[in-house]
Amino acid sequence: MGIISWIVLGLIAGVIAKVLMPGKDPGGCIITILLGIGGAFVGGWVGKTLFHVQLGRFFDLRTWGLAIAGALIILIGYRLLIGGRRRD
Repeated sequence: MGIISWIVLGLIAGVIAKVLMPGKDPGGCIITILLGIGGAFVGGWVGKTLFHVQLGRFFDLRTWGLAIAGALIILIGYRLLIGGRRRD
């Protein structure tokens, strides 16, 4: 998959991660989508590096699972780091 495919996949994975982890995020929806893009890259890297899973095509379930898992990991980390610093 090319870089454009990963960006599109990341956008969608960010939205899915936001649906799976509802709540108030510091930064709003745009930050969540950007985290999804980063999560797609992280998920792809983790799959290739740690699990030796070859990434499939855009419509492969394994690719989507890795991208969503990566987006969730980054979203959790972001909430832990930035969410604790925010004043109410």
